[in-house]
Amino acid sequence: MSVALSAPDISRALIRISHEILERNQGAENIILLGIPTRGAHLATRISQTISTIEGRDVAVGMLDITMHRDDLRMRPLRAIMPTSIPSSGIEGRDVVLIDDVFFSGRTIRAALDALGEIGRPRSVQLAVLVDRGHRELPIRADYVGKNLPTSPTQSVRVHLTEIDGIDEVLIEGESN
Repeated sequence: MSVALSAPDISRALIRISHEILERNQGAENIILLGIPTRGAHLATRISQTISTIEGRDVAVGMLDITMHRDDLRMRPLRAIMPTSIPSSGIEGRDVVLIDDVFFSGRTIRAALDALGEIGRPRSVQLAVLVDRGHRELPIRADYVGKNLPTSPTQSVRVHLTEIDGIDEVLIEGESN
């Protein structure tokens, strides 16, 4: 097991992602951040706080549960459904930034797009991830990436966040091929 990102590395990556989101969207006025539970929701809150500090105004943040939209429901152990919380302004005509911790096959994001489609029709959908480990199975790419971590398919990437795990770090587990 090796540490790929330390707490300061994660902090710098989230600050950079926040600035990139603001640059691409020409400010925070039309942005809604939606974190994918569990760790994506905490990352969305952190990015929201950073953007609010930079812009001097709040940015809408919520959480989008994708459990019932996954294509692997029958192949994995049952997962608890997390609440979906959409800001009161809704997503219609807004620039939605989906936020997740680890980007791998693209299937989680496909499920998030399906879940988002049931809620409304945003003007645009963007993707921010803390870690992109490659190995895409679907033609989906991230707009904002904290760190590209080339891994073998047999390795796992574990994100620990203070809010859940008491520490900020990203670990790579397993042997590389």
